[in-house]
Amino acid sequence: MKIRFDGLTKRFPNRNKAIKDDVVAVDNFTFEIPDGKLIGLLGPSGCGKSTALNLICGLETPTSGKIYFDEDDVTDLPPENRGVGMVFQSYALYPHLTVRKNIMFPLENLKGKDKLTKAQMEEKVLEAAKVVQIEELLDRKPKEMSGGQQQRVAIARSLVKMPRVLLLDEPLSNLDARLRIQTREEIKRIQNTTGITTIFVTHDQEEAMSISDMIVVMKTGVVHQIGKPQEVYDNPVDLFVAKFLGTPPINVFDGEIKGGELYIGDEKILGKDYVKDTADGEVTVGIRPEGFVLNDSLDGKEGVFTVDLKAIEVMGRDTSVVFEHSKSEGRLRAIVRSDNNINGSDETIKFNLNPKKVYVFSKETEERLI
Repeated sequence: MKIRFDGLTKRFPNRNKAIKDDVVAVDNFTFEIPDGKLIGLLGPSGCGKSTALNLICGLETPTSGKIYFDEDDVTDLPPENRGVGMVFQSYALYPHLTVRKNIMFPLENLKGKDKLTKAQMEEKVLEAAKVVQIEELLDRKPKEMSGGQQQRVAIARSLVKMPRVLLLDEPLSNLDARLRIQTREEIKRIQNTTGITTIFVTHDQEEAMSISDMIVVMKTGVVHQIGKPQEVYDNPVDLFVAKFLGTPPINVFDGEIKGGELYIGDEKILGKDYVKDTADGEVTVGIRPEGFVLNDSLDGKEGVFTVDLKAIEVMGRDTSVVFEHSKSEGRLRAIVRSDNNINGSDETIKFNLNPKKVYVFSKETEERLI
């Protein structure tokens, strides 16, 4: 089922009485989520991700705008009538009930024509448990299970009524690093198995990019970019998106376009073929860590861009070169091949640059120019 937002806005009264303006948590959402896809809502804390989820499931009422499930306007529909399953950050399991009873709980509240017999409920519970691969744990209680297993119980409870939409609000934040990777792979598998349109809220860009069919990057209630994860990473529309996506993060420098060529400090890093018709003036330059290229001898003795070498961090497959530059703040990182010949005692190192990993942004608006 596709989900469509038409001018969706949510405002809250400002708790600071000295400020009269409302807090805008969701600002004029107008876009469509395709049927059967897993969408990552991504952004820093306070950007409006969870509010958007609460609007979709009906826990919050929009200030203005509409929400459509396929062609049905569900904006004013009560939560229980929307056919939405929601998995919370805290799992929200009943500790005194077994896994079986936790999963069954939503079915026991069905009334009228939807009411099920005990046998029908047992069958649906087993089906949901098999999807998340916990059918052998149905007689345990939550305290007897790991965090990842509890997360699966929460997902099974949301799936047992076969919702039209599945909403996941920071579902992995309580898990350790290894378990987070395992569980996010499970979420992707479950979504592929069921085909349910799923919205996954997270502030962790690695999580969102690894399992999402599309990502929606947000900041202060505003959608900055929507697209396939790799497309958004490779072609950020502005400096915020470029800085938010990527580990290690993008390296940012003060730059200048002079005579149709791109400079950082006194060094020309890219020529007219790259800069093309962009007007001369001060700009912000972003370079992805993997955009730094060593010369053929891999020793960093030749190149168009000189930096102050601070450390070499060997990471097995790759090497992280830690450096500083007068046109940037703090320590920066380049990712290079592990078979490099860099002398760690050198004071400086030179790089060539991959033009596809270099981005130029407006100094004033932070929108991407090149």
